[in-house]
Amino acid sequence: MPEFQQNIVDDLASATTESWRTFRIMAEMVNALDELNALKVNCISIFGSARSQPGSQEYQDAEKLAGLLAHAGYGVITGGGPGVMEAANKGAKEAGGVSVGLHIKLPHEQGCNPYVTTRCNFRYFFIRKFMFVKYARAYVVMPGGMGTIDELSEAFVLAQTGRTRPFPIILYDSRFWSGLLEWLRKSMAAGGFISEEELDQLLTVCDTPEEVVNHLRKIVIL
Repeated sequence: MPEFQQNIVDDLASATTESWRTFRIMAEMVNALDELNALKVNCISIFGSARSQPGSQEYQDAEKLAGLLAHAGYGVITGGGPGVMEAANKGAKEAGGVSVGLHIKLPHEQGCNPYVTTRCNFRYFFIRKFMFVKYARAYVVMPGGMGTIDELSEAFVLAQTGRTRPFPIILYDSRFWSGLLEWLRKSMAAGGFISEEELDQLLTVCDTPEEVVNHLRKIVIL
């Protein structure tokens, strides 16, 4: 086959593949909505590092926090992976609460942790992110890496621009987040790229699981 004809065939095949991908996206969205619409409890999304070990402070705090949230009547949503996510699912499950895992398929990540009682599997990050926002009444952001920063910044922008209903974003561990908050105030806010009021209104810093739950009880209705 001449090269120009092969190029046309390749382009058509690529276009067809892209078109059919929309049906996979739709199916993934519908499956997740059906699964999560069945939840009859207000949920809190907890984010944090997949690399945290069971003996670490953030792992222990996430487990305790999720247990307290479950006892208070909230469900817990995580990414379903290891580390902080596993700790939060473990705390919620062992307290008899709703323990949701929104598990993404990644080539080098571990599988879903065993403490998830309601599981949704995702191929596409953007659908998974949508579910975190749609079914969460608040975000608790534990210490973590770039994936955690990604979830934090996206939630902040959605709330900042009014593209989602207002919901609290709690940064856990002031020592961990202090550098970022200082930079946001001294660089971004001082430069006029963001306002101090937006930071104060959208972000809250807590240092203990009890402090988080007490704060949420005041602003998130069961």
